This record gives sequence, C-alpha cells and structure tokens, in this order.
Amino acid sequence: MSGVRIDSPAKINLHLRVADRRPDGFHDIESLFLALDFGDTLLFETTSDKGATEIHMDWQLPDGSIPALGIPDEDNIVSKAVSLFRSRSGYEEGLKITVEKRVPLGGGLGGGSSNAAATLSALNRLAAASGAAAFDADALAEMGAHLGSDVPFFSRVAAGEGAAAWVTGRGEHVMSLKTPREVRSLWFLLVCPGFRIETSEAFDVLDEWREGKRSPPLSRDEVLGALSGKAQEWPFFNDFLAPFAAQPNGARFYGVGLAYKGTLSGLAGLGAEFAGLSGSGSSCFGAFAQRRKAETAKRRFFSSALCRALSAKPPRARR
Repeated sequence: MSGVRIDSPAKINLHLRVADRRPDGFHDIESLFLALDFGDTLLFETTSDKGATEIHMDWQLPDGSIPALGIPDEDNIVSKAVSLFRSRSGYEEGLKITVEKRVPLGGGLGGGSSNAAATLSALNRLAAASGAAAFDADALAEMGAHLGSDVPFFSRVAAGEGAAAWVTGRGEHVMSLKTPREVRSLWFLLVCPGFRIETSEAFDVLDEWREGKRSPPLSRDEVLGALSGKAQEWPFFNDFLAPFAAQPNGARFYGVGLAYKGTLSGLAGLGAEFAGLSGSGSSCFGAFAQRRKAETAKRRFFSSALCRALSAKPPRARR
C-alpha cells in the first residue's frame, strides 16, 4: 500500500452544556455530537524521503459553499498528529499529505480535530500494511486526546462506532450511540456567518458572563430520550449562545450575538424544526424534516452547506 485517501467528516453539537473551568484550565462538558456527511478529504502518499512530512492544503470552495476562514499554519494539527504517531509507532516512511479542505477554521464543526483523527487512522493503515503492529480503536482514541478535546470522538467515528455520541469530560469520554431513524431522516443546513471564533476566547466570554449562572439541568437520559423524538420538540441548548446573544451594545462579541440571532431566527422562519449553534461557534445549523425546505433555505444563506448525518459505515478509506 503506497497511499490512502480518507474522508474526514465535520460534526455539530446538537446539545452542549459547559461546566466551570477546571484547575487545569479545561472545562468539563456534556454534549451530544453528530458526525455529518460533509467534510474534508485527506490523501496520504508515501515517499522515499524517510521521516519527512510534506503537507498541502487544497481548498475546495465551489460557489455557495462555506468559506475558508483563514489558512492553517505549517504547525497545524495534521502535522502534530503525524509527529505523535511516529513517536508512538516508530513509523518512518516519508509522507506527502494533501488536505482537500471544505470545513472552515474556527467554525465549531471540528474540522481540525477530524483531520487529526483521520491522520491517525490513515497512518495506522499504512503502518500495518508495511508490517508494523496496528493500534486498536482505544489506543487511537487515547492518542487523539493528546491532540485536541474533539479528536477522541472522531477517532470513534473513524473506527465505525457510529455518527452520534454522548461526550463528557473535556471530550475524552465518548459513549457511541446508534443514530435514531428520526435523525437520519433529517437534512442539516450548516450556515457560516463569515467570521471565526477562537475556542479559548469563547470559553473566556462564557466564564466572564455567567458569574454563577447555570444552564437548566438536562440529564443524559433526557437528552438521549429526546434524540429519538421530533426535532421540533428537542430541548437541546448550547451554553455559548446565551453569553454571545446577551452582550451589551459596544461590548466584545456584540456583533456576534446579533449575527447568531439573525441566523437562528432566519433558519426557524424558513422551516427548520430546530436551529442551534455548533460548538463554541461560529457556525449555526438548522435541522429540516423536508429536503425542499432545506434547499430553499440554502438559497437564502450564501455561506452554507446541506448535509445529513453520516451513515453507519465509517468514513471511507481508499487506496
């Protein structure tokens, strides 16, 4: 095997509750993740230059798609994933990696974390094909946790454990779920407002704003039970939305709050059964029961992508 092409799906957070900042600087979360059939594609080719890694970003941006919000630097998460895998496995083959990039940076869709998980999965296949011992799904997820909080989820998706998961801790605890038929039937419209949100800054805004405020209790059983119901009855929420929407005039992120309000109300007005914010932003999404309504809504939002929940099969890896 001299090359592997692998899909790298985006995700949305249907529900996201954030606890207080921990002593180590992280926050515990309770979140319902859903992987989508929209994302990036990574091509891995081996070269004769032992230990070398060459990474190319190829932006795939047809008219009307979600825009790229900045360009990854050379020390990006794909490079870090390669370095980590090499250190754990001893794999030394030279690599040329092309990332066909569609998921925006800073959009709350997990694009970088998904790329990292895809990288670990692809290198695991290449290493195994060269005769090295392959890592199991647990080992890859543990490895991924060192790269980013969302990487363990995408590692489980890459292993074929399903598109949906209940995610806790800082993201390292992943309980994979069977995606209900009701969710598989929905059409999701991703809308990017044209700006990016740095995750660390979003958490700072949340911490400063709430000062003891807490989101309403919603147990795991309540969340998972609601997932199988009608989207228009989902009780899900995202803790980042309230502080952004409540920023006073002239305060930091006031414009962000206005953009979110306009996007979410616009999605609801165009027939979305449910509309929410993904991750810490900046992307919003609407869940539509009817494809016709979703396509009509897409024409109203230039920076958008229409997709569905990822199928039960893992993202494709092809030679």
